[in-house]
This record gives sequence, structure tokens and C-alpha cells, in this order.
Amino acid sequence: MKKIVIATQNKGKAKDFETMLAPLGYKVLTLLDVAQDMDVEETGVTFEENAILKAEAVSKALGIPVISDDSGLEIDALNGEPGVYSARYAGAAKSDSANIDKVLEKLNSVPDSERTARFRCVLAISAPGQQTETFSGSCEGAILHERRGDNGFGYDPIFYVPAQEKAMAELEPHEKASISHRGNALRKLSESMPAWLNEEK
Repeated sequence: MKKIVIATQNKGKAKDFETMLAPLGYKVLTLLDVAQDMDVEETGVTFEENAILKAEAVSKALGIPVISDDSGLEIDALNGEPGVYSARYAGAAKSDSANIDKVLEKLNSVPDSERTARFRCVLAISAPGQQTETFSGSCEGAILHERRGDNGFGYDPIFYVPAQEKAMAELEPHEKASISHRGNALRKLSESMPAWLNEEK
């Protein structure tokens, strides 16, 4: 089985990647497995900039192919917030619960018709001596008034998926993978997987 490193210490993201990459024959490793102390500062102003930044920094440091993901929630009524600041929206501690509370508070008086939002994901894949490539995906939905479901992570409990008539956190992992922003980006990546990646053992 081929190994691929995901440039994250987020166990929720790692689980998403495992669900989608294991069937393609990849064993998913994260920074928790290979470089626990490594933390790349996300100084980009777009998802794409941050994804490239992380993929190239980790790939260069470890000398191996790396996939990096930068993703987040864009809420139309908040002019696209939290966007690239999704993980630390309520502060540097990166608390999912505090981030959700902040969103719900800001949208307190916003009617259902104006609570449209989307999850966006950009994947960057990088390897020493190779051109970094990016793939993006999104998932349209709306923000609920309260948490629903126990699956997923991040903003999943308050993100309603109309096609499923459920919150993202109410979906089983395989259901989420079939419609999520990360799933959509990963499908694009797997469809045009760089030739050099398939040569890696």
C-alpha cells in the first residue's frame, strides 16, 4: 500500500482523507505520525495560498509527497466570514464549540432565507522537484439555528445540506464523503492524480 502524508494535525480531517483515499490504495499519515512538532503558519489570504504554503513547506522538510488541505466556511450574510479564519474564528485556541457559538450569535437575527453558506476546500499536492498542483471543491448549504448530529467536526453540526435534508454532522462518513467540499476536491485530485504520485511507493 502506498503512503501519503496529509499536512494536518486535525484528526477530523485525517478521518475524512482515510475514508476517501483508502479505497484508492493509500495509507494516510498525518503530521501527528511523521512530524508532530511541525506547525506551518498560515499567512495566506486565500485557501489556495495557505494550501500551497503548507504542502510545499512540509514536503520540503520531509522530502516526500504531501497533500495539504485548506478549507473553511463562507457565510454570505457575514460577507464570506469566517473564510480562511474558520479554524480560529473565535480565537487562537481553535475551539470548534466556540467557533460555532460565535457564528450562531452573529446570525441570531438573520432569517432562514439569508443564512446561505458553503464549505470550500483547496487541496495542494507537492513533492520535491515537482510542480505543486491544486484542486478545489465546494458544498452549498445553509446555517442552522442550533447544533444537530454527533458526526464530523468543525462547523458540521450547524451546516445544513439541503440535498440530504440533514446537518453535515448527521451524515455517516461515506455519505459526507460523497457530497462534501473535501470529497469533491479529492475526487478531482484522484481523477487527475499527478503521474509522479503513482510512482511513489
